[in-house]
Amino acid sequence: MYNPGEEIVQIVDRDNREIEALSRYVMRERGLIHRACYIFVFNDAGELFLQKRTATKDVYPSCWDVAAGGVVLAGESYEESAIRELAEELGVEGVSITHHFDQYFEKDTNRVWGRIFSCIHNGPFLLQKEEVAWGSFMSVAEIFKLSEQEDFTPDGIDMLHKVAV
Repeated sequence: MYNPGEEIVQIVDRDNREIEALSRYVMRERGLIHRACYIFVFNDAGELFLQKRTATKDVYPSCWDVAAGGVVLAGESYEESAIRELAEELGVEGVSITHHFDQYFEKDTNRVWGRIFSCIHNGPFLLQKEEVAWGSFMSVAEIFKLSEQEDFTPDGIDMLHKVAV
């Protein structure tokens, strides 16, 4: 059985320099800085695909998430991670991704160097049942309004504010 805690992830320092490779479990337990990719999936109408994370996620369970993506594995580039995560989480393959910026984010024990991408895909999606409970396209304005009332992943909503400007 697949256990995400056993994945070997790239640990980095505050300057995004590679330090070592450790299990995801150890990374979370120690609050180590790691890399992650974030992919904003827009449709042709400019709406963003909003996801509800499952209750079993190791960070921000049951929160709304504005991006597909995840932790960059050891030996993997940000771009490779983004392509893998799109396929795993949403069943999206063969799309062109656009790099926007890199950003360090820290809140509580989540310390991450993120690379932010976007793509255009109109669906349909094949949601990964272990990670995505539900999803739908919404306007960015509607998402920001919802984020004032519901729990969102703080890193994702922070990055969306920067992309949507």
